[in-house]
Order: sequence, then C-alpha cells, then structure tokens
Amino acid sequence: MGSIHEQAMQYIYQQVLQRLFEHLSQAQKASLQLLIQRLIVAAGGVERINGVRLMFVCDGSQPCVQALACLRAAQLSIASRASGTFRLHVATAWQAGMSSTTQANIDSTFSTLFMHDDPRVELLVLDTGQLLSYDSRRPPSADQQLCERHEWLLDGHLSADAALSANFAGHGYLHMAELARQAMRWKGGVDAIITADPLADRKRYLAWSRRALRSAELEGVRPIHSCATTLFDGMGALHRRYTRLLLGQTFELPPVPDADDRPALRFIAIDDLVAEHGSRYCERLMAFLGYRFDEQSFFSAQAGTASPVLLAHLQGLHAEFVDNTTYRDGIEAFQQQARHVMQHQGIPEALQDPVLEHWQADVLEARRDQANEAALRAYGLSEAQLVCRLFRPFVKGGMNLEAFLRRCHPGMLVALPYLHKALRGQSAPEPVVQWLVDIGGLPLQMLQGLYSRTPPVAALLTRLHARGADLRYLQAGTTISRQHRGGRAGSL
Repeated sequence: MGSIHEQAMQYIYQQVLQRLFEHLSQAQKASLQLLIQRLIVAAGGVERINGVRLMFVCDGSQPCVQALACLRAAQLSIASRASGTFRLHVATAWQAGMSSTTQANIDSTFSTLFMHDDPRVELLVLDTGQLLSYDSRRPPSADQQLCERHEWLLDGHLSADAALSANFAGHGYLHMAELARQAMRWKGGVDAIITADPLADRKRYLAWSRRALRSAELEGVRPIHSCATTLFDGMGALHRRYTRLLLGQTFELPPVPDADDRPALRFIAIDDLVAEHGSRYCERLMAFLGYRFDEQSFFSAQAGTASPVLLAHLQGLHAEFVDNTTYRDGIEAFQQQARHVMQHQGIPEALQDPVLEHWQADVLEARRDQANEAALRAYGLSEAQLVCRLFRPFVKGGMNLEAFLRRCHPGMLVALPYLHKALRGQSAPEPVVQWLVDIGGLPLQMLQGLYSRTPPVAALLTRLHARGADLRYLQAGTTISRQHRGGRAGSL
C-alpha cells in the first residue's frame, strides 16, 4: 500500500509540474533552468541538493506568489531528474488585518501547487508569538487579534503625528521579521533563505533595520547584511523592545554575543529569475494559481503590512473629526496619495481605476460601512474607538481629553473630572471607568499608563515611522496630521 501511495503522489507531482510548465512563458522556462542551476550550485552540487533546507517568506503579494510557484517548479523539476530535491520551509504572514482576498490567494496557491501533503514542504504561520503548522481553516486566534489590537492602538496614541502607513508598516515588518526568525530554526533550522525582493527593496529594508537597531542600541558584532541569523535575531530583539516600549515596561539590552566561527546563514536572491510583470504569461500563471488582484492591498508590495481600506477610512475620519472638514476631503487626499503610490509601483491604469473608484462619492457611505466592518473583523474596533485613537486623548495627562469630548462626546463633559481621576488611578464611578474602557478599546491599566506618558516616547518610534509601508522615506504631505486649513504638516 505504501508503494502504491508513493507512486500515486509522484504522479500528482508530475501533473502539477506539467501544469506549471504550461502556464510559463519561454523566458520563464529558461529562467527556471537558471534558477535550478543557482540552487544546485548553492547546495554544492546536484549530489548534495537532496535534503538541503531552504526558507521562503510568503506574504501573499503577487511577486511573492509568483516566486513561490517558480520555487515549487524548481523543487519538482530537480526531483524528477535526481535522486532527491531540496526541502522548503514556507513561512506565511497571517495577520489579523490581512484582507480576506490575500488570505484566499495564499491558500489557493498552496493548494494548486499541492504543497499541503508534500513531506518536503513545511507550511508555517506565526500566531501569538508561537510558530504553528499552516491550516487555512484556522484563522488568526482571538489572542493574536487582541495582541495586534493593543499594539496598534498603543502605537497610535504614543506616536506624535505619525503617518498611518508608517504605523501599519512598523507593525507588519516587525511581525514578519519575528516570523522569519522562528521559521529559520524550525525542526533543525535551514541552510539558506530565499528572497525574491528586488535589490532596491532589500537595500531599503536593510537601511531601515540598521537605523532602527542602532537607535535601540541592538547592533551586534556581525553586520546584519552579512548574515540572515544576525538580521532576524536583531529584529526579533527590536520587536520585543518595541512591544515593551508600548507597554511602558523596561527592556534590558541583551548581551552582545562573542564573534563565532559559524558560517553565516546566506540569502539567495532570485528576483532576477522570477520577476515578470504585466505580460499575458504572468496573468496566465496567476489565473492558474487562483490569484485575484486585491484592490485593497496595492499600497505595499508586502500585502500583509498595510491595509489601505483602513488607511483611507482613518484619513477620512481624521479630516472629519480632527481637521473639522469632511470625510470626503480625507478620502480625496488618500486617493491622490494612492494614485502616486500605484504609479510609482508601475501598476497598470486598468488596475488603478478600480482602486480609486472604490471610494467614489456615490458609494462613500457604503464604503465607510465596509471599512468599519473590516476594522471590527480585524481588530474588534468600532468607528468611535478609531476616532479616539486619532485624537490621542489620554497621553500627556489627558491634554486632549476635553477637546475630544467636546467634538465627539459632549454628553460626557460633565464627567470630565471623574475621567481624570480614573486615569490617575483614583476612585471613580464604575460607569465612568467602563466608558473609558469601551471608548479607548484598551484595558484600564493600559489607559492609565498612557495618561502618564508623553509622545514621542523614544527615538525608536520615530525611526520606525520614518518610512512608509514600502519603506521609502515619508514626505510631510503623506501624513494625515496635516492641517488642511492651517497648513501645518506633522513632523516625522
């Protein structure tokens, strides 16, 4: 029975490989042979490729899914002509704020490439700091949602005039770095990490990481660009420090490790062999994988790091409640920024239009309702709680609390003294305490911690927010804190 099952599986793998080849262009097929050669050389020869462990981080974006399909084709091609092939660890971003379309794209890709039941493939996901085997039937846990919610709210309250795209970026990239750090040690670790990011993006990520680690005094002996282990261990420590900073907890710097003689864990770049954009063959491959363009994940090539539907919604809310203009003004400002981002990324106009039309005036209220549903589904947050985050009414001893109440909750002005008492940790009526927790979206202890703090709390947050969702430096005009009437731009 075992032999029959193995033969059946080999037949299925051959069928998957054949279908992949049918959806590749001649240029892609030629590049695939170069990819196979590059992996064999990295392994030290075809006789040593069997059992080599490679890791790839899949965030659900189109370039990432396309690269994974090429890696799978290389894995199956080597297996068809040699005695064995490499093992592949696929670490998957699976954050609470990720769109349902992106989640469906990831699962469809894994299923089409028949990766779930292949013992040479490990599909991994990070949930509440714990690495688990991937299961599409298991959404992010309630604990993961709560953790992301607290982190995102605290960051918003403590960040002085930070652009919203940067807030999503810092949260998303640190999550993915922790995912990579744990995945590269899964079941004995890996021999190399595959990256399909373009060279320019890799340089931006390294520059962002280096500056953030330097600000946090977490630089190690070995430069981060020389070793993947050093990079992701450093970013893991940065994530822990960032989390403690948000919670107002102290962080002890880890001891600087001594230099050792272990070989550096390498990155193997394959972007030059797998990238093909805008061609009908790329579209054919994406259709074969069941990939659907996500109108709400264009903002960053890394689909898991930014949620444009929430970015647009928050910008509209900021214009309406903080800038005292209109929700539509904020949406129009977001559309201008969105078009600039998409043009910079080279997204075809045919794909740009649906994104911009998503927020047309005649459907604006319906889109607002959908955005509120997305915030509730992803983070368990209502519109009132989102507006509260934008006002940051609890920091600096509640400096903006009265203005927040006058604009959004005038009926609570009479309870202002009791609100301050509750935030100071003094005795206050239970209904007042409950209102604070409900409107802030955070436990009372966290709200009291915010009350005694002043943004920006450290240079670390400034560094993390200096770049947007695509890790390019933000311009003053990209921040939502720009005052439409006064002309003041928020500082970075």
